Amino acid sequence: MVTNDGAPVDELETDDEPPTRLRPKARTRRPGATPRTAPAAPEEGAQTYAPAPTPLRLGTRTEHRVLHQPGFVLHSYPHRETSLIVDVFTRSHGRLALVAKGAKRPHSALRGVLQTFQPLALSWLGKSEVRTLTTAEWLGGMLPLTGDALLCGFYANELLVKFCAREDAHSQLFDHYVLTLTRLAHDEPPVQVLRSFERVLLRETGYAMNFDRTCDTHDAITASVSYVFDPERGVRLPRDGDPAHWPRVSGQTLLDMERDDYQRTATAAQSRNLMRFVLNYHLGGTPLNTRQILIDLQNL
Repeated sequence: MVTNDGAPVDELETDDEPPTRLRPKARTRRPGATPRTAPAAPEEGAQTYAPAPTPLRLGTRTEHRVLHQPGFVLHSYPHRETSLIVDVFTRSHGRLALVAKGAKRPHSALRGVLQTFQPLALSWLGKSEVRTLTTAEWLGGMLPLTGDALLCGFYANELLVKFCAREDAHSQLFDHYVLTLTRLAHDEPPVQVLRSFERVLLRETGYAMNFDRTCDTHDAITASVSYVFDPERGVRLPRDGDPAHWPRVSGQTLLDMERDDYQRTATAAQSRNLMRFVLNYHLGGTPLNTRQILIDLQNL
């Protein structure tokens, strides 16, 4: 043990005799003061009350913690000098904005973890619009995306950002997103993978479309018949006066899409045009940056 001045205790001089106990100093009464008297005993039969308890001071700040939620980074951008705002997609809480404090510092534990297309276990704190990320753990088990598959992954991320409201959980869409990344990583045809993801996205966000029956008469779709897609109602037979920009689709393509089968060349081409029209319609004409890149490259 070392004292405040740095000398060991055993080197200090100590008294052999134990310290004497100090007698408490007698209190002196101020001249003219009334001597204290003991409180009077209550009269017989009088009601007595216990003293009121001292109120406890409770903290007004309530911490809202969420631990180890599976999720993915969709997008991130700088926040102040050393932090990031991270847009994440989680299975149980949907899309969230999290501030990763200090994530831009060279030795930050978050710096190498907050990567897109990698499964993470996320923990955060707070209940405001932007929560505070506390931990992010890489779960592993997924191959990285490269080449065209990487562009397709960014396209899927942009669709999630555009269509999914914050804090609106879509567990089935989350599971299909994981499946989409897995299929892309294993070099499955991007056209088939993206059409499947687009349909699940529209269904889970409230824009479901049925391709097996007409929207007006509910007749079964016939493979040899040509149909038109009404963006407000769905698939039906063409009529005079239909807008020229509404997609015309064969019945065979619609049936293939209902089965999630995009192997036919005609189905791949018509489904691409149809889904491009549907997405643009629901986005109000807002362009998708990655979609334009894919169009310029390979008409995906």
